[in-house]
Amino acid sequence: MFPPVAGGAGDDESAVEADGGAVEADGGADATDEAAEATDIPSTEEGWERETVAYRGISRRLAAHYLRNLGGELVGTDDPAEATRVDGDGWRVTLSAEKVTAAAAIKLTEVTAEFAGDPDALADLLPKYRQKAMRAGG
Repeated sequence: MFPPVAGGAGDDESAVEADGGAVEADGGADATDEAAEATDIPSTEEGWERETVAYRGISRRLAAHYLRNLGGELVGTDDPAEATRVDGDGWRVTLSAEKVTAAAAIKLTEVTAEFAGDPDALADLLPKYRQKAMRAGG
């Protein structure tokens, strides 16, 4: 038997969606705010949930722009290209970007959005964000 090429599901139960661009992990709401601050995951309020969504081929600027269009406000900057946090009504998102190897010498930017929010707010926000991020650049 060979081990899974993609590394299989790890402890965070990550999964690659069929479109090949999104990676998601549900971090649950049981992580402490101290751990959240140490890892740049947005802090939560009581009853909030967490969800991580990552897309390749978009920029952090574009992700921040999408979140702003979905009702969020940039925190700490007015420039979407510099944004690492976006807050909305009942939700917070921390954005990060890194270069990842797609194949051999091909590197792409992968933008990770760490969502924390009221379950109802996230249920409304996440499908809209996914739709925008999946169609990025097209």
